[in-house]
Amino acid sequence: MCSIMGFTKLNIDTDALWEYFGRTVSRGPDMSRVERAGDGCLCFHRLAIMGLHEEGMQPFRLDGDMCVCNGELYLFRPLKKRMEDDGFVFRSGSDCEIILPLYREYGVNMFAMLDAEFAMVIYDSKRNAFIAARDPIGIRPLFYGYDAQGAIVFASEAKNLVGLCAEVKPFPPGHYWADGKFTRYADVTSVDSYVEDDLDTVCRNIREKLILAVDKRLDADAPLGFLLSGGLDSSLVCAISARVLGKHVRTFAIGMDTDAIDLKYARMVADYIGAEHTEVYMTREEVLASLEEVVALLGTWDITTIRASMGMYLCCKAIHARTDIRVLLTGEISDELFGYKYTDFAPSPEEFQREAKKRVDELYMYDVLRADRCISVNSLEARVPFGDLEFVKYVMSIDPKMKMNSYGMGKYLLRRAFERDKLLPDEILWRQKAAFSDAVGHSMVDDLKEYAASKYTDAEFEQKRRQYDYCPPFTKESLLYRELFEKYYPGQARMIRDFWMPNKTWPGCDVDDPSARVLSNYGESGQ
Repeated sequence: MCSIMGFTKLNIDTDALWEYFGRTVSRGPDMSRVERAGDGCLCFHRLAIMGLHEEGMQPFRLDGDMCVCNGELYLFRPLKKRMEDDGFVFRSGSDCEIILPLYREYGVNMFAMLDAEFAMVIYDSKRNAFIAARDPIGIRPLFYGYDAQGAIVFASEAKNLVGLCAEVKPFPPGHYWADGKFTRYADVTSVDSYVEDDLDTVCRNIREKLILAVDKRLDADAPLGFLLSGGLDSSLVCAISARVLGKHVRTFAIGMDTDAIDLKYARMVADYIGAEHTEVYMTREEVLASLEEVVALLGTWDITTIRASMGMYLCCKAIHARTDIRVLLTGEISDELFGYKYTDFAPSPEEFQREAKKRVDELYMYDVLRADRCISVNSLEARVPFGDLEFVKYVMSIDPKMKMNSYGMGKYLLRRAFERDKLLPDEILWRQKAAFSDAVGHSMVDDLKEYAASKYTDAEFEQKRRQYDYCPPFTKESLLYRELFEKYYPGQARMIRDFWMPNKTWPGCDVDDPSARVLSNYGESGQ
């Protein structure tokens, strides 16, 4: 991960600039730089992943043009080779150095060409203009706001802009900003017509595209590690990686010290694939002591996101403290594509598809936000194979009749796709899903609820929750999170669209807690 800021007009002094920009130095602790660009400036904190030498430091320059990018441009080497054959001379091994030559050749049309996850700001010296863009899913973070003089400012995290801009907004994924307006350049979730592939072809394509998605994310000049929950998604990423690399991978799992559900399954996967495995344990005291810090780093008040972040943050904190790893592969985005426990209740294929589209479109406010912040605050980079653009486009184009749980097993297509490979034990491949915030130990969520209940009387809860007209808290736990959020992001609650909850309009989903364990079909998932 890295951190960027882009001021289209610099209306503050140097000390103030560094105060705002310095808030995200943990995203890029290796080196920091601020350079003037026209009337504004570009700022960069570097975490060296590709091209580890100083030549890979940004902003990059090309004949007066400049850019900063927090991103990974996959399969960039053939493109770089073509440019070199055309006579272009590169100074570094960084993938992001190809951005300005691409911009020179294709202009803003280049964004739709990138196989990448990115947030970037470009200064076009010929036009004395700035352009900003974000990847189609929003895997890399980008926010914007307007300063007191009305100039737009871009930043990797909302915390960079709090106090500088009256209203902080997430930069919409799949868009670029130029000439004062946002333009959508990519929409990976809208489907005009479904593919007509049969079940065997669908599963074969899922398998091939996911393997390719994992393979391209193993290209790094810095050490790799893998988050392993013991669930299907992270287990597949780890198993595919071990086979592609042909060597032992380093896996990490976390659980409560009392009742962790998934540690035993993670250990089973690690043993099966021959991984160098590390278990991290957390206690009730550590969870509660870390809560405020987690809300502050996340920039959200959403219950599900905060719960699921506790284990991920503490696991990544341990990885940063104990190892030399800089890149982590994770299993996020599979649920949104193939279904949650609650999507078993989808009343029709059309409703299933509509829900999948909504969840993927909103990922940047929930699971992707969680993964980015928990990993980046610990000076690590997240890579998410299930978020591969070609993979997402294909899975979204599968007839939703196939994706619905008519098989007695959620995510059937994904499981069947890898059944013959024997990458995983059947006990893992065909295991029912457990929610991550429960899987680290049911007691963790109970501890958070009990702690919140001790903070407010019933009367205090009713009085305090009424202060919020936007997405008002509806439990003492959600009130606690909202109050912590407002402490660090006052008046910015609209950055998050709503509470992440099952679709309450569906039968069986009108519940008052986002955890899958309150659903009637949870069954043996948490065992």
